[in-house]
Amino acid sequence: MFHYYEFKESEVFIFDNFLVNQIKEGVTVIPAHNDKLRKVVDEHFANKKMVYISNRYFNYAVDPLTYLETSKIHNLVAMAIVADTTMAKSNAKLESMFYKKKFEIFETLSEAMAWVQKELADSEISKEI
Repeated sequence: MFHYYEFKESEVFIFDNFLVNQIKEGVTVIPAHNDKLRKVVDEHFANKKMVYISNRYFNYAVDPLTYLETSKIHNLVAMAIVADTTMAKSNAKLESMFYKKKFEIFETLSEAMAWVQKELADSEISKEI
């Protein structure tokens, strides 16, 4: 399965068990953006666990309070941030303090995608225990 959405503030790429969100240049992500995220998650991942990957290709800001709402998405197992600059990594570390689930930072999208498979497998194992 692959789907693509282009919103005013981002592009979203939907895969079988994860999505990649690429926020556009200059956007400020606020808690209200979670409404669109929830609709996409509900439509494509209604009855299965998934992982969110943020590909930070462009410069933008995130209101850290956004993560408090994102953490409430029941089937969202983990979040990966792809950041290749020192500032983007530093911002992601700060943001991670507001997110209540597994959160990792990667330099490349392919590293994040490989991690997705491990996290989903681990979440299934912990569910069995």
